[in-house]
Amino acid sequence: MQLSPSSPRPRSGADPDAPRDAHRRAAPDRGRTLLGPALSLIHTGQTPTRSALTRALDVTRATAGAVTAELEALGLITVDSRPAGGGRGRPSHRLAIDPHGPVVVAGQIHADQLSVTLAGLGGLLEPPVHLPLPAATDPVRMLRAVAQAGAELARSTERRCLAASLALPNPVTEPDGTALAALHFAWPSGTPVADLYDVEVGRADHGPAALRPLPTFVGNDANLAALAEYRHGAGRGARHLLLVTSGHSGVGGALVIDGHLHTGSAGLALEVGHLTVDPQGRPCVCGNRGCLNSETDPDALFAAAGLTPEPGRPLLDQARELCWAAATDERARAAVEHVIDRLGLGLAGVANILNPDRVVLSGLHLDLLEAAPDRLRAVVAERCLWGRSGRVPIVGADLAHGALAGAAELGWGPYLADPQSVPV
Repeated sequence: MQLSPSSPRPRSGADPDAPRDAHRRAAPDRGRTLLGPALSLIHTGQTPTRSALTRALDVTRATAGAVTAELEALGLITVDSRPAGGGRGRPSHRLAIDPHGPVVVAGQIHADQLSVTLAGLGGLLEPPVHLPLPAATDPVRMLRAVAQAGAELARSTERRCLAASLALPNPVTEPDGTALAALHFAWPSGTPVADLYDVEVGRADHGPAALRPLPTFVGNDANLAALAEYRHGAGRGARHLLLVTSGHSGVGGALVIDGHLHTGSAGLALEVGHLTVDPQGRPCVCGNRGCLNSETDPDALFAAAGLTPEPGRPLLDQARELCWAAATDERARAAVEHVIDRLGLGLAGVANILNPDRVVLSGLHLDLLEAAPDRLRAVVAERCLWGRSGRVPIVGADLAHGALAGAAELGWGPYLADPQSVPV
């Protein structure tokens, strides 16, 4: 849904530092156009003090002060006048996200469960609530279940709720928000998930503190996890960040270039899960064989170990336990090495094409990396042209719930662009 900014509130007064800092950006409106960039810097932890914000924006101290005062008045940040640090020079005010500020509902549909949470600015998530899938997994019932679960959380808080966003385990087209190849649930290709989710969110009761109507957003889970890692996790500082992940089922990938998701012409780029790594391998839900999707996910790990997962328990949790057992169990170690070799082939192929300066692994792939870091890096180095020169750093994700954090980023997007659209 499109958000419209509120009307600007005029401020007057000249900047007293303007003559001395004439080389810096002029701000006759006291920095109103800088509200979005300033909030984004504070949101991502890059400017913990007002002096750091002044330098990052290249503005005068007076302008930085006016900007932070406006963001504080909007209930988005706190400005602590107690001096930060004990060094020389003028002490600077400390900037932080307001812990009582607004939230967005972030939801995620997994192959075997639903997750919902409330998220403030700064990448701060409340403990997620995990729920079983509804008995019927058609799109309307699934989207209704996650919308109602999010609404229940929104009713439980006094904080203002500004949006509801959702991470999906399938490609989502842009800008129309339809689901293509929703293979986990056999949804019809082209299911209008954005429209359906908007309807279900609109029907749910989010309580008196929620914005009405509540804006809604949907996106692919791997894309959103990559965005969250770039802003708040292991991807900070990277220019070309490749994320590859395996959650409860299947494999996803995403690329962030200079802070922007690369989603292709219609939002469908980086489906690395369907890269073939073993032509004679396991059948994939896409109809091919030996895809990264079917060779390196939790099911593949259990198949390699010759074991059957316990029914009724999340498959990802059990696969992680199998990875941890590799330290002492020969069968588990052999299975981990088998899956790692195929993951390494896939990473090498993608790295040859994209030349990322950092590869972040999350979900089960993070556990595989931790179980045998030298083996995975050796396979990539052997199979990737750039890996041989040590130019493919492979690191584990920092965020425990990357896709949920990324869904929150999606919901916060319009307000980061235009903080004045936040209702007061």
